[in-house]
Amino acid sequence: MAIDRRQQIIDAATKSFSLYGYKATTMDQVAKLGNVGKGTIYTFFKNKEELFDVIITDLITNMKQVATEAIDPSLPFKNNVHQALYGMLEFRLKHQLTIKLFQEGRDIGTPIVQDVMRQVENEILAFIKDKVRIAIDNKQIQNCDPELTAFILMKLYIALILDWERNHEPLSKEDIANIFDLYLLQGLSV
Repeated sequence: MAIDRRQQIIDAATKSFSLYGYKATTMDQVAKLGNVGKGTIYTFFKNKEELFDVIITDLITNMKQVATEAIDPSLPFKNNVHQALYGMLEFRLKHQLTIKLFQEGRDIGTPIVQDVMRQVENEILAFIKDKVRIAIDNKQIQNCDPELTAFILMKLYIALILDWERNHEPLSKEDIANIFDLYLLQGLSV
């Protein structure tokens, strides 16, 4: 069985970025973790930035796949948005690489990491915006600004999953769905 050196390097780099962050990862570490020569890395990737970009592109693709698989066309919009958002954010929280990058972007402010986290956020927003447009076209929700709606949906989820948990017990998936329904879909009026 032939060894896929490129994939071996990507796996090693992902591990290094997950353990040490972007800033502290070196090509020497990647070579050591991947059990390849440093020169072998440069036959596939011109620098650390290019290698990082490939890993992030794969990460975003996998995150979108999780969200897409969470959608059930037979369910109403609110259920699907909840499932897709929760799936993407849960994916982001469970993968060590995204956790490390989130921490590095927040704590150290590494510019490339902050750019990548914005890219991830923009991909999530674009995905939600597309689903909002479809729901408007299918008359499942009232006409609204899809971009603003996507932003509000995502920020509410982030707030409930990340920010709330800093000082409170984590909310269950069902609690989040109920809050989402109450504050966004039904409104607070009686």
